[in-house]
Amino acid sequence: MSKAFLEIVELPDGRIVLRRSDEEAPLVTLNFSGEAREFLQERYIDVARAMFHAGLEAAGHLPEDETYDSEEVSPAQHTLH
Repeated sequence: MSKAFLEIVELPDGRIVLRRSDEEAPLVTLNFSGEAREFLQERYIDVARAMFHAGLEAAGHLPEDETYDSEEVSPAQHTLH
């Protein structure tokens, strides 16, 4: 992985992305619905920051020796909880 810093950026279309500071391509994208933005008001950026932080922290705790086969996962929508 690149040694560039990670940054959180709001794109002109309203998506919030986590990307390397030296690249345009997002690593992760968040898209809040209009209802969620209305509820959160200006705090949606703080919520996005917390979501990205939690995701990075969780990824840091994944076992390194566990293999993942992306072909086993269907592209269908999943409910994760």
